[in-house]
Amino acid sequence: MSLAEEEILDEGLYEHYAFTADPGQEQMRVDKWLMHKIANASRSKIQAGIESGAVVVNDKPTKSNYKIKPNDHVRVLLPTAPRDTEVYPENIPLNIVYEDDDLLVVNKPAGMVVHPGHNNYSGTLVNALVYHFGQLPTKDQYHRPGLVHRIDKDTSGLLVIGKTDYALSHLGKQFFEHSIHRRYWALVWGEPKPKDGTIRSYLNRDPSDRRRSKCFESEEDGKLAISHYKTLENFYFTSLVQCELETGRTHQIRAHFSSIKHPLFSDELYGGSEIKKGSALPKFKPFIENCFNIMPRQALHAKELGFIHPTTGENMFFSSELPEDFSTVLNKIRKYTQAAPALLEEED
Repeated sequence: MSLAEEEILDEGLYEHYAFTADPGQEQMRVDKWLMHKIANASRSKIQAGIESGAVVVNDKPTKSNYKIKPNDHVRVLLPTAPRDTEVYPENIPLNIVYEDDDLLVVNKPAGMVVHPGHNNYSGTLVNALVYHFGQLPTKDQYHRPGLVHRIDKDTSGLLVIGKTDYALSHLGKQFFEHSIHRRYWALVWGEPKPKDGTIRSYLNRDPSDRRRSKCFESEEDGKLAISHYKTLENFYFTSLVQCELETGRTHQIRAHFSSIKHPLFSDELYGGSEIKKGSALPKFKPFIENCFNIMPRQALHAKELGFIHPTTGENMFFSSELPEDFSTVLNKIRKYTQAAPALLEEED
């Protein structure tokens, strides 16, 4: 069915989502199942939609406690028409790290949105991909050609793109099974304790600010998120950490470090654009404000990416250098701490 035709379904309702359960699907409550299918949808919101009749299973209204069975067809119907999901090609330069017939790896700059969405319908990585590579496969109804995974607009770094249906499916399976190697470098406020550790929580939208993700203790409240970290350098008031993701949730690293009181440096949404430590140091405030001006975004870079090549079976590994804004701020902080070691000890 063409979304452009805006075909009206079921007494004036429009289909926004449609899913078919796998043949081997284990029984699971439909509200919980949909929470894993629809990005950033809370369980309470899904339950409210089910209560209002917006969710049908096999063309019949359902209840939140209905158990999904193999091959069930689930649709979400809403009274408003979905936005035109056509992706238009745009001549935007790409930093291509690697390319073959099956896939490519790109180094995304900070400031570029990965795919069209609310308030960002052009200028995205997907618009550029469609221009440079034409028709690319999609894995679902979200119309995100070639995308296997994504990173935030203001996060820089590596992404793998599938150029064929098989490559997209194979790479997607590796992400689902958590066998993809992903490492990020982040600059965080303070000194995490322990220096090396694991942050584990259940992530969902923050009820008080829907732009943010929030950590919860119960699986009823969100999706499992696990981040392993290792401190690479300490600068007293900030630390450079390496993060390895076991799961890939929205804002996972940003929300996790905020939850342990070490938000990412210059991350306004999660409180990292305020001085958290070192305020008594000489000329510290203007120094930090200058760093914020150089890097007016969260200090987060997707540095390493590794996976099994879908066709050759080869182990592929890629690493990218820190972008100029990140490396400049990092070097300025190194010089500041090296110039005043006695003051830092005195501040302790």
